[in-house]
Amino acid sequence: QVQLVESGGGLVQAGGALRLSCAASGRTFSRNAFGWYRQAPGKQRAFVASINSGGVSNYADSVKGRFNISRDNAKNTVSLQMNSLKPEDTAVYYCKLFSVDFWGKGTLVTVSS
Repeated sequence: QVQLVESGGGLVQAGGALRLSCAASGRTFSRNAFGWYRQAPGKQRAFVASINSGGVSNYADSVKGRFNISRDNAKNTVSLQMNSLKPEDTAVYYCKLFSVDFWGKGTLVTVSS
């Protein structure tokens, strides 16, 4: 059974940083690609970043240069380091396992101005 558990969300001031983690189980972690998405109030869920099994990453234009996605295959964890946070980054952040289109339950990030 696949499980994705996000953590690390919280309240931070603009300009601050947070690190989100996604703990995965139920699949061979190292062979899979993962992504982070976010959903702001009143908006559709949107792509933030992804990382494939080879460690190649991709980012939405809105977060390039500020966010960094990484993976630790030994710990079955995908992380999202978020720097220089802006109020418009406020959203629920979701981890996604692409191979089975499976989502975690999300973690809330709130950036105050």
